[in-house]
Amino acid sequence: MTLEQLRVFVAVAERLHMTRAAEALNLTQSAASAAVAALEARHGVRLFDRVGRGLVLSPEGRAFLPEAQAVLARAAAAAQVLDDLAGLRRGAVAIYASQTIASYWLPPRLVRFRQAHPAVEVRLSVGNTAQVAAAVAAGEVDLGFVEGPVEDATLERTRVGADRLAVVVGVDHPWAAGAAIAPAELAKGPWVLREPGSGTRSEFEQALRRRGLDPAGIEVAAELPSNEAVLAAVRAGGLAAAVSELAAEPMLGAGVLRRAAFEFPERAFELLRHPQRHRSRAAEALIGTLG
Repeated sequence: MTLEQLRVFVAVAERLHMTRAAEALNLTQSAASAAVAALEARHGVRLFDRVGRGLVLSPEGRAFLPEAQAVLARAAAAAQVLDDLAGLRRGAVAIYASQTIASYWLPPRLVRFRQAHPAVEVRLSVGNTAQVAAAVAAGEVDLGFVEGPVEDATLERTRVGADRLAVVVGVDHPWAAGAAIAPAELAKGPWVLREPGSGTRSEFEQALRRRGLDPAGIEVAAELPSNEAVLAAVRAGGLAAAVSELAAEPMLGAGVLRRAAFEFPERAFELLRHPQRHRSRAAEALIGTLG
């Protein structure tokens, strides 16, 4: 059994299509088919069933898939160690960042890192704070960046930046004039909010609690999965939202949205790492460019 055979098997299992798997691995279809056939013949099992013109994993294939994926993951980790020894002439760093950080704070820092280490690949995924923390805890990424509270106490957290939330409304909204907002008005909204699990949503709910309001009791017209979608809904009229100042600034500066009289404390941007996992030189070099 070779790593190449495992790579082919996993690629076919993930796509259930021999041709697409071969194209993804830059192989001919015949070479991919031969690799799978060699595995099946060597161990006397059938890994795929041919149903009509398609492929499905056999029971043996389903049982073998997580083992093959685990071996490939260990091989990738070993290759990463060797890349470190090469002095960052090659390598990769995987990052998972919450939306505000990924869209507004991280890009110029990634540009600086790319200029300093052009041969190192940066793989960036974007999600909410809960998703980022889960990925770091599971070892799926090297580094995580969040702006919300993290419940997993096993993760190492380092402050790397900050921003502040702002309540924004359309130009015709009653709060657009900047007058103080009574708690009863805050509860009515209506609000358009980020989804549960996002740092922005958590920070907003904490701010309500500090003012004696139960977040479950406010009027929420919609929950949307991105800052851009939230801002577009507010601009359409009649709604209020709490979003990062960094995200809202272009629309506030253009005069299409107004900032309401609701103040938030500064919130930290935090770097998440798992203290027991290998820290690649590529990841450490990227951290060095964050200041």
